[in-house]
Amino acid sequence: MLDHAEPQQKQRSGRSLPVRTGGTLAEDAVLRAAREAGRGATAADRERQLAPAVVTALKEAGLARHFVPRRWGGREGGFADLITATALIAGQCPSAAWCGMLWAAHGRYAARLPEEGQRELWGRGPDTLIAAALTPPAGTARPVPGGWLLDGRWDCVSGAGISDWILLAAPADDVPAPDTEAWVLAVPRREVTVHDTWHSTGLRGTGSNSVAVQAVFVPDRRARPLRDVLAAAVEPGASPARQAPAHLAGTPMFCAPALGAARLALRSWTRWAATAPAGRPAALADPAVQRVLARSAAEIDAAALLLERAGAGADAEPTAARVEAVNRRDAAVAAELLVEAVERLFRTGGAHVRDAAGDVQRAWRDTHTVAAHGALRLDAAAGAYAAWHEREAEGGGEGAAAGSRGVR
Repeated sequence: MLDHAEPQQKQRSGRSLPVRTGGTLAEDAVLRAAREAGRGATAADRERQLAPAVVTALKEAGLARHFVPRRWGGREGGFADLITATALIAGQCPSAAWCGMLWAAHGRYAARLPEEGQRELWGRGPDTLIAAALTPPAGTARPVPGGWLLDGRWDCVSGAGISDWILLAAPADDVPAPDTEAWVLAVPRREVTVHDTWHSTGLRGTGSNSVAVQAVFVPDRRARPLRDVLAAAVEPGASPARQAPAHLAGTPMFCAPALGAARLALRSWTRWAATAPAGRPAALADPAVQRVLARSAAEIDAAALLLERAGAGADAEPTAARVEAVNRRDAAVAAELLVEAVERLFRTGGAHVRDAAGDVQRAWRDTHTVAAHGALRLDAAAGAYAAWHEREAEGGGEGAAAGSRGVR
C-alpha cells in the first residue's frame, strides 16, 4: 500500500491486505477499526487514552489474537499482514495503531509461557489484551514455593490501564549466581497499580503510564525466562512468526505507526496546499511547494517499501540472522525518512497546518515520538548490521553480499 488514501477510498480501490502466513487480518474489519480510530483521534490525544469504542474496534479487527496459537482460537498470522494493518490504522490515529500493534506483539510473547499459563490467559477466548514491560527489566522477582513474589515499578507500559494482563520482566532476586537472569511474569491487570505518568509530546492516546506491583504472587505456570521469550524458538507445527526472535520484525512493527502518521500528515498537508485562498492561487501552484510534495511523498513511499520488504522477509525466513540484521537497519532508516518527510511538511505548511487542532501537527508529534523509540535508533541497528557483516566475512560466506543486495 503505497498511496495515502483515506480508508473509505481504500475500500473502493479493490486492493487487499497482503496474504503472507497463517491467518490473515480481514480488510473490512481493519478498515472499520481505522475509521473508528479516526473518529476518536482528537479525543484520544486530548484525554490521553483510547475510547472504549476504539478498543472494541481494534479487538474486532483481530489484532489481539493475531499471533495467538490456533489451539486457543488465535490466527498465528504473519508479520507483513500486521505491519500493513498497523500503518493503515495509524493513518487515522497513530496512538490506536500503536496499542493494537503491541497487543498483537505481546500475544506472541505470551505464547512462550507454559501451557497452563497460556490457558489462564486465553482459555475463555483469544482476544485478551496484553500489555508488557520487558526491556529493560525492573523490580525484583523472588522465588517462593510454587512461584515468585514480584515487586517493582515499570515505566512506559502502553495500554496498561485498558489491558487484561501485563507481562513484566524482573531480575531474579535472592538466588545464587549465575541464576539471576530476568524472568517474564504474567500479572492480571487487577493486581497492578497504574500511575498517571504519560504526558508525552506524541502518542498521547496510548496511555503509556507507569505500573507498580507490591508482593504479588505469580505462579510458575505464568513465568518464563526473558531470554526464552525473546529468542528464536523452533516449535514443530507453529507458524513462522511464533518461532521468530523478538528483533526479527519488532523494529518494522514499531515503525509502522510512524508510516501511517506520515501518510496522515501528507494527506492533510496536500488538502491545504491544493485549496486556493480567496483571491490567491493555491500554494500547490508554487514550484517550491510542488518539490516539497514530490520529495516528501517519495520518502514516505520509500519507507513503506522498506517495511513491506521487512515483513515479507520475516515471514519467509523467521530465524535468519541476515533478515534480522537487514530488518533492523531498514526500520531505523525508514524512521529517519519519515521524520524528514513530516518535518518538511510541517515547516512549509503555513500557520493553519500547524494549528493545535490540525492533523499535521498531531502527526508531526506522533512521528517524532515513534522515531525516538530506542528500537528505531540507527546507531544500534547499524552496529548489529555491521556485526552480522563481520561474522559473515570471517566465515567466508556469501550472506554479507546477499544482505547488501537485499532480502530475497
